[in-house]
Amino acid sequence: MSIIKEFLRYSRQTILPEIGDEGQEKLKKARVLVIGAGGLGCPVLQYIATAGVGFIGIMDFDIIEIHNLHRQILYTESQIGQQKAIVAQNIVSKLNPLIQVEAIPEKLTVENAVEVIQQYDVIVDGSDNFATRYLVNDTCVDLNKPLVYGSILKFEGQVAIFNHKGSKNLRDLFPEIPDPKYVPNCNVNGVLGSLPGIIGTMMAHETLKLILELPTLKNELLLFNTLKYNFTKLNF
Repeated sequence: MSIIKEFLRYSRQTILPEIGDEGQEKLKKARVLVIGAGGLGCPVLQYIATAGVGFIGIMDFDIIEIHNLHRQILYTESQIGQQKAIVAQNIVSKLNPLIQVEAIPEKLTVENAVEVIQQYDVIVDGSDNFATRYLVNDTCVDLNKPLVYGSILKFEGQVAIFNHKGSKNLRDLFPEIPDPKYVPNCNVNGVLGSLPGIIGTMMAHETLKLILELPTLKNELLLFNTLKYNFTKLNF
């Protein structure tokens, strides 16, 4: 019965010659860790789950707050105060009962980063602070794990793939962690609620292409200004 369900559920993507049954099997066997179940993590989780990624880890120590709701579209007002990772696990499992979803309601730290990240094939960074981004990057480099990176602010977003088949990593682009005092962030400068959906969906798209061994960004930082609809691709 599950084979029939899989065939019916994924048929619109398996008919693509670039995917087929072989590609769908790659998705089914893939283990993806999404760090941060916020504005970027929510659309990433939705699209990789419904595409059939077989095992998804959701790592987030935060709770749902009312100011999250304009952009973190997995959650509702009735869930305020609950842990994002637990709520997201429940919702994503319902989106696709054919996959496994693990909640990790913890903060990523120097002490647990290796233990957690080594269990997955692909890491997606939807975190919102530089300390976590660099910790994720450095751990992925040490463990030779590909990293899907994204960030957002106001009307602009960035997407990149780091450390994939010998490609460069975050420190090749920005060698040192910037001082948070001099870096704008969404808490102070704001973000339009639909922007994380756009950038998060792009991150999900790159994650799926990476698993399917299709062409992805390589040593390129994609910048998207959604206010003026300007795409810029920087080589590094």
